[in-house]
Order: sequence, then C-alpha cells, then structure tokens
Amino acid sequence: MFDAGKFVDEQVKTLRGDLKGRAIIAASGGVDSTVCAALVSRAIGDRLLAVYVDTGFMRKGETATVDGMLKRLGVNHIVVDASAEYFVALKGVIDPEKKRKIIGEKFIRVFEREAKKFGAECLVQGTIAPDWIESGGGLRDTIKSHHNVGGLPAEMNLRLVEPLRDLYKDEVRKVARALKIEVAEKQPFPGPALAIRVMGEPTPESVAIVREACSIVEEEIEKAASAGKMKLPWQYFAVLLPVKSVGVQGDIRAYGFTIAVRAVDSVDAMTAVYSKIPHDVLETISSRIANKMKDKVNRVVYDITNKPPATIEWE
Repeated sequence: MFDAGKFVDEQVKTLRGDLKGRAIIAASGGVDSTVCAALVSRAIGDRLLAVYVDTGFMRKGETATVDGMLKRLGVNHIVVDASAEYFVALKGVIDPEKKRKIIGEKFIRVFEREAKKFGAECLVQGTIAPDWIESGGGLRDTIKSHHNVGGLPAEMNLRLVEPLRDLYKDEVRKVARALKIEVAEKQPFPGPALAIRVMGEPTPESVAIVREACSIVEEEIEKAASAGKMKLPWQYFAVLLPVKSVGVQGDIRAYGFTIAVRAVDSVDAMTAVYSKIPHDVLETISSRIANKMKDKVNRVVYDITNKPPATIEWE
C-alpha cells in the first residue's frame, strides 16, 4: 500500500541531496504542481522559485487564487503575465497536438527566461504517470501529448526533475493530504488550460466564452454537491465547440455557438465514467450559460461518453 508520509520523507531527502543549486517550477495551482512545489520548497527553501504564468487561458479568478495560496504555503514565487505571447503563438492553430506542443515549448521558453534571471539550473515539473503514458514513446501509442511531456523542446537548457513521475492522481492526492495542502481535493486542470477547451483557434473572444461557461459549470455543480443533491465529480468543465447552430431569442432567429458540459468520475485518470448529474442541475447550467451569453451561445449539450473510448478532456 502506498505510504504518503514515507514518500514525502524520502523525496525531501532525495531532493535535498540532488538539488545543490537553484531550481524553478511552474506553479499552476493544481494538485500536481502544488505538491511538487511544496516538496521541493521543503527540501531547498528559497533556492526554489515557483513561477505562475498567466497564459491568458486561466479560469475565472485563478491568478489571484493561486497567488494567495502560494503565499500561505510560504513558497517563494512570482506571477508572470505572458498572455499576449501565447495568443500570438497560437494564432491560426486549430490542431490539438500542435496546440499542446506550442504551449509546451512556450512554457519552457518563458521558464528559461525566468530561470536565467534567477540563476536556476533545474526545471521541476509535476509530471505524473498518466502524463507520460498517454504521451506515448517506445511501444506506447500517443493518445495525446501532455504539454509537460510531448511539448518539451529537444534542446532545453535546464535539467528536468520530476518527483511525482511514478505516481497516479489518487496517490498525489494522498501526498497533498499528508502535506496539508489546501488543493488536495481540487479537480484536475490541464496544463494547456482553456486553450484545449476551445475546439479550434483559442482567441481572446473564444477563451472568454469558455471561461464564463466553465465558471458557471463549476459553481452549479459544487452548489448541488454541497446541498447533497449529487456527489462532486472528479472533473467538471465546459467546452466551446467550433460550430454554430440556429436558435431563437424571443421571436428572432439567432445563430450561436454550442457549449458542451463534461463531468466524469475517476480514480487515477486512466479510465473514467460520465457523472450522472441530476437533470434539474443540468437545466440550471444550461439556462445560466444561455442567458449570460445569449448573444454568443444558443445551445448547451451534455457529454455522456466514458473513457475509453473518449478521453476526459476533448483535446
């Protein structure tokens, strides 16, 4: 059986011996990167710099939330606004693999820049087992390239350190609880963020639509779970589809986008089943999204596909 406390002690000891200079880590505020940052911070203190990059694809209020959490954890960190760079880099890009790889490479370049300022020699990442398994290599087929695996450039000036590489999500959560980290139960959020929840080119306009839709989905599902109407799913979000359909606003023809709602239950992210959300909760989500963005969205659908055959994220 996995012993989270023993893992923490062993990793801190290993990291303390392995990391003699300075290190830098991407701190997204998710469970994986926060656990990683806490472990390495315990090992080397302020010789670690956690960098939160606002890519322009973050969820509503995410930047302020993560900044506050890292302050409370006592982790040495900075916030970098690179949103303009990311939108330029992804202009015209619609292929999901290209998106992930461009985001991965941009991610490294931003960190190389910050690492140079900080004098870092190592890049610490919260890569976990499903990331490199799904990214393929050797005899494994590529299901989808995770930005922290398939998106890494061939030439990288930082030594890569991945303390959680052999763990699955349920084990990472146990480590988070052992470290008393407040995001231990936080739902997973992909590294490429909302860029892969926009099917098609992620523009400021399309990202703003899916950001608002994701916020509504999260609010209503969490409210329903708190009221005892349903179990809180493993992961729940919205996706903006690249198609428009005919709708009606009052007695006027409307032509708007479609939002797909996705919610799944899982243990380790390797398999998942769709969540059986009560219909009244889905109706509230649909009404709020349609009313909030009535000039943009006129249709909301619910994804009832398991993994496999689908993956949890749409891209």
